[in-house]
Amino acid sequence: MAHNDNQNPAFTTGTKVVYPAHGVGEIEGVETQTIAGMEVSLYKINFAQDRLVLRVPVQKAERSGLRPISSEERISDAITTLKGRARVRRMMWSRRAQEYETKINSGDPVSIAEVLRDLKRSNDDSEQSYSERQIYQSALERLAREYAAVENITENDASDKLETLMGRKKAAEAA
Repeated sequence: MAHNDNQNPAFTTGTKVVYPAHGVGEIEGVETQTIAGMEVSLYKINFAQDRLVLRVPVQKAERSGLRPISSEERISDAITTLKGRARVRRMMWSRRAQEYETKINSGDPVSIAEVLRDLKRSNDDSEQSYSERQIYQSALERLAREYAAVENITENDASDKLETLMGRKKAAEAA
C-alpha cells in the first residue's frame, strides 16, 4: 500500500472518519505546522460530541488507525454480532473490563458490538454493576455514532435502533 506524502492527504475537508481512541470525527481541513524545524501537514479532526479537536500528522494517519467510516457491510456484520448470544468468559471482572476497553478503543465496530452483546442483559439492569453499565454505555455510544454516520440518522435514533435489535427495548418504546 502506497503511503501518502505530506502533499497528498487521503481525507478531504468534511469527510467523516474514525480515530480508534475517539470514535467518529470530521476532517476540518489540513494544516501545516513547523515542528522541530520541519514542516508537517496535520489533519484537523473535530469530535463535536466530545468538544475535542485532534491534529494527526498526515504521514502517520494510516499507522495511527485513522480510517474512513465503515462500509454498510461492516456495520451489518456488527449488527449480526450484536444479535448473537452473549459469551461471558469466566475470569475476573477487572481482566474482562480491560478486554472490553481494548475492544472499544480498537474502533472496530464488530469488536465494539461484541462488548455490547456480552454486556447486554434483558431490561433488568439491577444485576449490572456500575462499571458494567459504564462500559456498556461507552460501547453503545461509540457504535451508535458510527452507525448514525453510515445510516445518516441521529445518534439517538441509532442508539435506540441498536438497543431494539439487542432486545433491550421493545420496538414500540424505541419509536
